[in-house]
Amino acid sequence: MTNKCDRGLDDRCRDLDGRIRAKNGTTHIGTLRETYGDDFASEYRSDMHLRTLLERTGSQSLTQYRRRSR
Repeated sequence: MTNKCDRGLDDRCRDLDGRIRAKNGTTHIGTLRETYGDDFASEYRSDMHLRTLLERTGSQSLTQYRRRSR
């Protein structure tokens, strides 16, 4: 059975209130590189979790990390 939802940015689902769902903290950096490119968090291992990346960089969210790393 396929999960149907309203799609938002990056083909991600939206919550019931219309906000785009946050990425799960257990998402691997390697998975995020498929979306954001091979140079995304290139100084970190691909098997690192997003939550660990955010903790190490002092970022509150993936969006904040991406803005800081530009």
